[in-house]
Amino acid sequence: MVGTSFETSSETDMILESLDDFIEREVEPLEEGLGEALTNPRRGHEPNGRVTDELLNAIETVRKKSAESGFYAMNMPEEVGGGGVSTVTWYRSIKHVFSKGRGLNKYVLAGPEGPKPLLLLADARQREMYVRPLVRGEKTTAFAQTEPSVGSDSPNMKMAAERDGDEWVLNGTKQWITNGPYADFAQVFARTTPQEEAGRYGGITCFIVESDEWERGSFNNVPGQVGWQSELRFDDVRIPDDRVLGEVDNGFYAAMDFLSLGRLELGAQAVGLSDHLLALATEYARDREAFGQPIGNFQQVSSMIARGRAKQYAAETAGLRCAWLMDNDEDVVEDTSIFNWFATQSFWEVADAAVQVHGGSGLAEENPFMDHLHYARMLRIVEGTDELQLNTIAKQNGLLG
Repeated sequence: MVGTSFETSSETDMILESLDDFIEREVEPLEEGLGEALTNPRRGHEPNGRVTDELLNAIETVRKKSAESGFYAMNMPEEVGGGGVSTVTWYRSIKHVFSKGRGLNKYVLAGPEGPKPLLLLADARQREMYVRPLVRGEKTTAFAQTEPSVGSDSPNMKMAAERDGDEWVLNGTKQWITNGPYADFAQVFARTTPQEEAGRYGGITCFIVESDEWERGSFNNVPGQVGWQSELRFDDVRIPDDRVLGEVDNGFYAAMDFLSLGRLELGAQAVGLSDHLLALATEYARDREAFGQPIGNFQQVSSMIARGRAKQYAAETAGLRCAWLMDNDEDVVEDTSIFNWFATQSFWEVADAAVQVHGGSGLAEENPFMDHLHYARMLRIVEGTDELQLNTIAKQNGLLG
């Protein structure tokens, strides 16, 4: 196993510095031009929650320019146009970008709308049609697994796909699909063999489905993430056999690999955003005076910030270890659950403390603190709820039967 170090490599240092330059040069001017369309959810969305074209165009500009600069999908292998950087470097980069808050900077590195290792299951034709355009920032995608009655219990999905000659016929509904309203195609999971025959984790297949082949249902609007999730409805959608991604009936295990990386990435976001909020709260506590002195001199205030800093420190270290294990092809089922649970819990507490430290200003719409609190609450559910993460940890240690 390759050794690890808490020292940032020269390659990573160069990438982080280049990211700073890119954000200052390409991203911040766009943010200034958007004004409240970026900072006020009511200005950046249509009445139904859909993100405005103005904001979508700015995001697309960031994504494409980042791809041109080699940042957007730099964790993907060079064989599909990526940069082939290590998972440790990818983790550090996400944490670094999100330490600047949740402006347009969060679109500099590929999220669930971009290419992920799951797509390396694609054959040569699929890579040319779908994967490479994602890496170049020309297309976006969505990971469609969750259903209205099936969240964490994904093997019990109701969506079915039946073979009909050289085609598959898909029927069902997906819900809470991030980037569902805007994706050019989705990676859609459906049951192709009944559980009685294939077992609980078998019989699930992933299909590449293009956006004109499904019907978008209602927006699933969540405070802090308004406009980014929706229902996807499939009514006798016919998909050619050459759009199966990976092996028939083996899609569940591919999905789990996707979710492991997703938990690392969301944890990295939580660590970076905690860093951002702690810096803002610390500065405010030093400057804001009450009862004749800075509020940071009061133990109740200073303790909130100190506890947050301690937890952010521990979460950052756990994430680094988790990324290092991934680079060494170790089993990280327990590690990603531990890190995701701890990092998102810590971020939730930091976000709540940031609101509290800022008092009335923390509740004000023109400030970012409630938006961060809403986002922190959401992170404790997506990619597996708190309870699911704890159950996974328990099972990995021989508990829960």
